Amino acid sequence: MSDTGLRTEPTPAERARSILATAGSLTVVTADHRIEMIGMHAVDSSGRLTLTDPPADHLHSELAHAPAEGLQAEAEFTDIAPTPVRDRVRARLTLSGRLAHASGRTGADGPGPLCFTATRAVLTEGGIPTLIPAGALAPARPDPLAQDEAELLGHLSSAHTDTVAKLSRLLTPRLLLGATAIHPIRLDRYGLVLRLEYARGHADARLPFAAPVRHCGQAAEHIRALVARAARAGHGCSLHNRRRPQP
Repeated sequence: MSDTGLRTEPTPAERARSILATAGSLTVVTADHRIEMIGMHAVDSSGRLTLTDPPADHLHSELAHAPAEGLQAEAEFTDIAPTPVRDRVRARLTLSGRLAHASGRTGADGPGPLCFTATRAVLTEGGIPTLIPAGALAPARPDPLAQDEAELLGHLSSAHTDTVAKLSRLLTPRLLLGATAIHPIRLDRYGLVLRLEYARGHADARLPFAAPVRHCGQAAEHIRALVARAARAGHGCSLHNRRRPQP
C-alpha cells in the first residue's frame, strides 16, 4: 500500500523526477568539457535522459575514444523558483553515469542522439546533499503539479498578494518577526511553501494540504481551504500586522 496519504512533502526521488520533467536546460560535464545545453534533451516516463541534439564537436569526439560501456559524465540541473525571491535556486540535481550513442549506434555515420544512463543521483537543497539510489529514481513519478507549478505560483504571487498575507497567519508567529517580505516559493501535491525574507537570510515554511492533490484542477481548491483555515485563525499575527514584542 502506498504511503502517499501519510506524507507531508515529496520524497527526494520525487523531487528529482519533477526537476527532470520540467527542466529546460542542463549542463553536461565530462573529463574534458563542460557544455551548457538549452532545449537539447528529453526525459521519458522512466526518467531516462536523452541528449537529442548534442554538440557534435565535443561529446561525439570524446565518445569516439571512450570505452565500450560509454563515456563517464555528469548531468547537472538547477531548479529555479518562478517567483521573485532573493535566492531563487531551490535545488540542484546532479546525475552521474555514462553517455552512449542511442539505439546502439557507434557514431560512425555521423552525430546523433545520445542516451545517458544514471548510476547515481544527488539532490542538494538548502546546501544539504541527499543521495538518491539509481534504483529509486526510475519508479518515482514527477509531482502532478510540476508542469503547472510556475504558472500557478506566478499568479498567486502577482495577483493575490492579499491571499499570501492571509496565509501567513498559519505560520508560527516567531517566523514573522523581522520578516520584510513573503512569497510563495513551492507548490506540490502535498502543500504550499512560503518563503519569508529577512534583512539577513530567509526561512521556508510548508503549509500542508488536508489531502494530497491528484491533479492541477484541485490546487486552487486546496489553497482556498488553507485561506479559510487562516480566516478561522482570527486576526493573529500575519505579514501585515506583525509586531515586535515590547521590551
